[in-house]
Amino acid sequence: MEFDFTEDQRLLQETVREFLAGECPVEHVRSLWETETGRSPEFWAKLAEIGVPGLLVPEEHGGLGMDEIDFALVLVEVGRAALAEPVVPTAVVAAPLLRESAHLALAETWLPRIAAGEALVAVAQATSPLVADAHVADLLILRSGDALHAVPRDAARLTFQPSNDPSQKLFTVEFDPQEDRRIATGAAADRLEAAALDRGAFACAAQQIGVCEQLIEMSVDYTTQRKQFGVPIGSFQAVKHLVADLKVALEYARSHVERAAHSVARDTVTRSVDVSMAKVSAGEAALEAARISLQVHGALGYTWEQDLHVWMRRAWTLDLAWGSTAWHRERLAAALFEDALPAASFGFSPQAG
Repeated sequence: MEFDFTEDQRLLQETVREFLAGECPVEHVRSLWETETGRSPEFWAKLAEIGVPGLLVPEEHGGLGMDEIDFALVLVEVGRAALAEPVVPTAVVAAPLLRESAHLALAETWLPRIAAGEALVAVAQATSPLVADAHVADLLILRSGDALHAVPRDAARLTFQPSNDPSQKLFTVEFDPQEDRRIATGAAADRLEAAALDRGAFACAAQQIGVCEQLIEMSVDYTTQRKQFGVPIGSFQAVKHLVADLKVALEYARSHVERAAHSVARDTVTRSVDVSMAKVSAGEAALEAARISLQVHGALGYTWEQDLHVWMRRAWTLDLAWGSTAWHRERLAAALFEDALPAASFGFSPQAG
């Protein structure tokens, strides 16, 4: 399969990169750590003006009607900027979940609001008991028994849970299931939840690419400035090898993320396997970039004033979100050795049905 992004998709990436460079510098990211919610409604409104929350919302509901392939490069830029706003749960997971559900009234109510930047949605993850951004969500999509429910925030009981990332606020959520808030039950609920998991994992993997790119760039810049024995440490062969190995890991992961974007957008039979491969390779690359970047920066990397830890924390947080690297590695093993999921072999994907 030959795959490349179109000129329009590249232009969208450039637009988002320029927007984030101007509206989301690291000072903005740090400033939100000191706020009560950790989120900025003003920033989200600006993000909606360039269409990001509505990328996957159908045009008839006020969105752009695009797919995950279009979103892939945007998510890379989100990771590069260390943006922690609820792009993944609201725009990548909730919007298509509502679009694909049989609950037309719910979709007609919430999709236009998502596209306009007027609503945030939190989504419970099948791999974790914690729900991110539940405190700012207008709607929560939660599982109870064999059913998925759409629950207004004021109908849910939130309990704050500590996080080692000041950009993220986590909660356990309790609610009383009601029939009129039910999105789907049984097999239909399972399908929606499985698709949500794969979309969330793909989105995190794409962000990890951006995080890895930024960590490599910061490390390269620092190695040209820091000197030992009168020369920049970047001239040392050992340092060159460390950064070069990171670049190899990054490009290896990038191809998996792009494959996952295609598989999610086209709902291929190997979607879950392709997503897990992307999450594993991108997660390993980002975590290794965090480790090597800290090693390159030395003791300075541990200081609060150094911006390095902003992206290190994003690497750690994204690794745990929507299935950790270890969880996805186990899912891959089950697919490859236990035939639990359809898996491609030597580039061949079996046809559905």
